[in-house]
Amino acid sequence: MIHRILILCFLCSWFVESCFAQVAILTNLQSKPQIFKPVQAYKTEKNIKYSPDPLVSFRWSNPQAQDELEVYQLTPVFIQTDTENSAKWDKSLKNIKVTRPCNIMVDFGRVSPGWLEFDSEDFSGEVEMSISEYNRPAVTNWMVKHSKKTTSPVKSGNTYRLELNDQLYEGVRFGWIHLKNISRPFTISEVRLVCQAKPANYEGSFWCNNESLNRVWYTGAYTVRANFLKDYFGAILMDRGDRYSWTGDAHISQYVSLLTFGNYEYVKQNIIRTAKDANGIASYSLYWVLSLIDYFYYTNDSLFFNAMINNAIEKLDSANLKWDKPVNLGFYGWDERLGAGFESPDCDENQQAYKMLCIGTWLKFSKALAVVDRSLEANKYEQLALSRISTLRRSQSWIDRLGIHSSADAINGSFMNRSETEYCWDKYYTDRLNRISYSPFNLYFILEAMAKMGRHSEALSTIDDSWGGQLRHGATTTYEVFHPAWLNCLPKFSSPVNMLGGFVSLAHPWSSGASRWLTEEILGIKPLSPGFKTFAFKTNLNQNVSSVRGDVPTMHGTISASYDIMKGKGEIVIPKGCAATISLPLNGKRIKSVEVNGEKISPDKSDANFTTFLIKEAGKFIFRVKYAGDFAKIRNESLTYPLDNSILVDSISGGNWKNKFGSKGYLILNYDGTSIHRQQLPDYIEKTEIRCSDNFRNWGTAYSELTTTDFRMLISDVENEKKICSGYFNAINTTIELNCKKSADYKLSIYFVDWKRENLSSIIEVFDLETKNILMPNYLIQNYGEGKYVTLTLDRSVRIRIQRLYGENTAICGLFFD
Repeated sequence: MIHRILILCFLCSWFVESCFAQVAILTNLQSKPQIFKPVQAYKTEKNIKYSPDPLVSFRWSNPQAQDELEVYQLTPVFIQTDTENSAKWDKSLKNIKVTRPCNIMVDFGRVSPGWLEFDSEDFSGEVEMSISEYNRPAVTNWMVKHSKKTTSPVKSGNTYRLELNDQLYEGVRFGWIHLKNISRPFTISEVRLVCQAKPANYEGSFWCNNESLNRVWYTGAYTVRANFLKDYFGAILMDRGDRYSWTGDAHISQYVSLLTFGNYEYVKQNIIRTAKDANGIASYSLYWVLSLIDYFYYTNDSLFFNAMINNAIEKLDSANLKWDKPVNLGFYGWDERLGAGFESPDCDENQQAYKMLCIGTWLKFSKALAVVDRSLEANKYEQLALSRISTLRRSQSWIDRLGIHSSADAINGSFMNRSETEYCWDKYYTDRLNRISYSPFNLYFILEAMAKMGRHSEALSTIDDSWGGQLRHGATTTYEVFHPAWLNCLPKFSSPVNMLGGFVSLAHPWSSGASRWLTEEILGIKPLSPGFKTFAFKTNLNQNVSSVRGDVPTMHGTISASYDIMKGKGEIVIPKGCAATISLPLNGKRIKSVEVNGEKISPDKSDANFTTFLIKEAGKFIFRVKYAGDFAKIRNESLTYPLDNSILVDSISGGNWKNKFGSKGYLILNYDGTSIHRQQLPDYIEKTEIRCSDNFRNWGTAYSELTTTDFRMLISDVENEKKICSGYFNAINTTIELNCKKSADYKLSIYFVDWKRENLSSIIEVFDLETKNILMPNYLIQNYGEGKYVTLTLDRSVRIRIQRLYGENTAICGLFFD
């Protein structure tokens, strides 16, 4: 019955969006499962339509790092049942009168950190409740108390509360009340989501004339705030067994927190908390050092920086010992080219990326040490970096070992010369599709590298592909992983494509990097010296994104700035104790004159891209610019896939594959026992590998109750041989690798069977086996209870991932070559 709710939800998604602004913020908390105060903030006149945060317009009088969590309530923006005439409700979406058993779905309009409750004075019957970040009851990894986010509620007075863990909160947008039976008609007076919040005010802001980018900025900011816990940065909302502060993840979210909320002490405390824990991941020690440097440059807290220097030195010296042979890296990202998470963490791309990250961190640390007069240590790390760079360049082919991620780490290290960066651009970045990383966390560093190469227009396209794509899928918080290939097959608000490590979070602050990038590169404000004593206002606009304004909080006060390249008008407010280096974009034009507060000035510096002048005093400054000439043309890029995505499906042949499939070869899984496949491979296939991410079983063992007369069972390749129930079972992921020994155009048909007819749905992903680049959009296969053949047209060695989307497992039985 739940499936009917979801189908109707897709049809009514327009209604959900139209109700988005109607969410009520209620501070009169009805029940208090933990000792949380209602939100103590007051509502301002500020109305930011781009933000999904229900508290974006609220302010606390004096938020502090030691503040306790507070709570607020959301009421549904949408309610639906799976059976007609089973329940009715009033216009306020309250007083739900239930007359018979049904499933009630509620949508709260955005993902929030909270728990689901309903009130009823007269309910009598059997009830369960569910929650999810997407539009089906959630399932997560098995190492938690409730991996299925469905259970019976706890009753307290007239309140029924879903309690899934000791902290109560989960990532919740959708909720369900499953009324299995009722003794009599009754009324649910209210359904609500009780949400927790750490006091924090929006001190930073961002606006440009591109609405999607504004939504991206505020969605990233909200995701970071939603994960604030009492004493530290959370890294995920859903409880799946990894809900604590991840040191590397916090590198991005801490900086977004600084530029959005200005909560310096809270960030500082999280840096202290994670100082001794790299989570078993080598790169996370380096990200901790970079976070320390970020914090120092943002706040000029030299006392704290000096106190942490020995900790940083220990980490950087350990990295040097690992540099020659970087193994046991643990993890680098979820992208296939980064070893697909924990599957191949020591792959060559990760080793090269780690080396580049080491060099860049040593150089940045050296620079920061010089600022605090630690010249001996500063020289040590500068020379160490230069020595390693020299070692690299002894091989003329060193740069060819890099990939998109490792080249980004090299470029961000600021040690590549111009010809090297141009070589990297041509080799790794001109393909719009393959510069997208599956982990938005890693994609931030690619964006950073593109900015250093002056490729802001292309970077904006990539932001739209990833973060804009998340919004088009229905995101209100940033996703742990994402690829635009999803949008080819996934309906709005649906479950995400899962990864090898488990079930994907749709509220993950490590993916908030686009917010930082937009502030630093489009608004263009970043510190040049610690504490923003000197800072840059260097906006990168073009004819598409032509106007920007925003605020950045600092220890000296808020920097406010704006610029419109079409009008040649801008202004900046410089706090006391700060000086600004203002760089106005040319974008193909030339500047005839510049006025600041009505007086013509001569630029301090000009080049082909910017005219720069300095303002060394505090105050508000209005500037007017007269341009001549035409804008430079924006490079037109398309998002194209190498392989044809016209996929053929046969849903009628069942197990009778002969004379239809396999004219060149076949592989019937587990036909002769566990991991013993019946196969005859084509001459162009050198070898195959099929594996599961956790466990597999012979179908004959798993489903011994099935009879050999079942038409879905694959017939034998031997005439008159008895059929058996063969195939692979896996809870999350099955991988197929086909290694071609020569170039060939061929068709591969994969046979899927949902043996128990449980409405399984799976996603097919196809990658180049050598480069690990994605080759075609994802394909959704569902309704394969009667058996389905999915035929792909291929031309090379490939890796195929079959990911569970809905249901208990993925299920494939055979491969056929034509």
